[in-house]
Amino acid sequence: MEITWEQRQSILNLARATIYRTLAAYPLPAPTEPYAPSAASADSVLNRPAGCFVSLHQSQTHKLRGCVGRLDAREPLRNALATAAASVLQDPRFVENPVRVEELPDLELEVSVLSPLTPAAHPLAFDLLNDGILLRYGRRSGCFLPQVARETGWTKEQLLDRLCTEKMGLPCGSWRKPKAQLSVFTTVTVGPEQFVPSSSINTNP
Repeated sequence: MEITWEQRQSILNLARATIYRTLAAYPLPAPTEPYAPSAASADSVLNRPAGCFVSLHQSQTHKLRGCVGRLDAREPLRNALATAAASVLQDPRFVENPVRVEELPDLELEVSVLSPLTPAAHPLAFDLLNDGILLRYGRRSGCFLPQVARETGWTKEQLLDRLCTEKMGLPCGSWRKPKAQLSVFTTVTVGPEQFVPSSSINTNP
């Protein structure tokens, strides 16, 4: 999927606007305001069916503050992006320490736009550095974006083991069993970009 610079900015701006609105600190910006998506430049990509993930990291440490998304491509990217951007603030891993509006100047925003899922021939049949993976085992499933392998340096086997234990609640090596089914996808990464300059945030009600 080809995404122009203008479309990338519209994707990030739509995610920003949704996060602001969800935090109840700001109204959804009008089309002429800085964080509103440009309908003209983004129309072709935002209206195209695609899944996506929205991630928030601390700028200085790159510590994760939320990563939520949807894999299916049944709805336009615009809808999937709005859902993911609102849901990233309720990432269950941070239920005790949710993102606050005061943090936004210190966060980076990243959006991963996903290709459709493709079944893999076997659990090791994927490109370690470029493919995202979705593992299904009965009713359980878990996924890793391509960035995980690049950032951790894990091997394919390590990646699948961690996916089983951390995302699916299964023992290491469960991916080796005939019941396990792997699908792969690629992503276009938009960002990371500083969420917003400190001078642009007014946290007063």
